[in-house]
Amino acid sequence: MTDITFFRDKEENVKQFVFEGHSGFAAAGHDIVCASISALVFNTINSIEGLTEAGFKSSVDEKKARIEFLLTQDEPDADALLLMKALELGCVNISKEYGTKYVKLHFKEV
Repeated sequence: MTDITFFRDKEENVKQFVFEGHSGFAAAGHDIVCASISALVFNTINSIEGLTEAGFKSSVDEKKARIEFLLTQDEPDADALLLMKALELGCVNISKEYGTKYVKLHFKEV
């Protein structure tokens, strides 16, 4: 199962996320749930880096299948917040489609 935690501020802006684990939907190389989530995550990170001025920190641990991402500015730009919200929406939809057996979402306030 992929555990996904979104950290939101009081205005419900996603400021950080942690993705951990493989979904287990299918064998490696054939797992459409894991591939979908990975595409969303890496596209979000690359888009924030290439299309916004937002500061961030990220780390990837391939052995643990763990990705962490944090917007580091107190007031990140609106484009970065929109991209983070789009990531959240995509993950919510994948979780609804395939179920919590494969994708478990957590939401925390920071």
